[in-house]
Amino acid sequence: MRKIILMMSVSLDGYIEGPNREIDWHMVDDELHTHFNEQLAQMGAFLDGRVTYELMADFWPTADREKDSTGPVADFAAIWRNMPKIVFSRTLQHAQWHTTIVRDVVADDIRALKAQDGGDLALGGAGLAAEFMRNDLVDEYRVYVHPVILGRGKPLFAKSDTLRKLRLVENRTFGNGVVLLRYERADGVETGETGETVESADA
Repeated sequence: MRKIILMMSVSLDGYIEGPNREIDWHMVDDELHTHFNEQLAQMGAFLDGRVTYELMADFWPTADREKDSTGPVADFAAIWRNMPKIVFSRTLQHAQWHTTIVRDVVADDIRALKAQDGGDLALGGAGLAAEFMRNDLVDEYRVYVHPVILGRGKPLFAKSDTLRKLRLVENRTFGNGVVLLRYERADGVETGETGETVESADA
């Protein structure tokens, strides 16, 4: 059974974006980018909402053709182009680069996807992640804490009445001060409800 892995960069106070959706505070140097590439190259597919997908599709297909592209940037461009992608959106009509459009997050369908052969599934985007968490579908959290305090913005975790226990399986400090905290499911869901179908993120 493959896992659904949420990988996300956050500020020390828990935001994934600033108040104007800015992410220029991300401290992604060659060391961290190379790490991301090593992790993501092993995945079986990327799972994203529409907004995340369109942001990625606007840059990465040709990023390795830019004159100032570093090695890790060029490497990830190839990874992104070739990786199967599943986009959850009710409005997106067409997508390229090995992309499948799915209209809704249906828990049984996601569990069937996890049961297929192949690498783990990389989940991106706070909105989509919140839906997967509501359906108790996230198996592992890889949170990259950047040494910055934003004060406000978009939080990684939405408010919830559900308590989920996690187990720390890895921590790592990178040279630029970013800290990886990697958690797996421990005892599962303690409280709250899980629905079978919810609206798609980033519609």
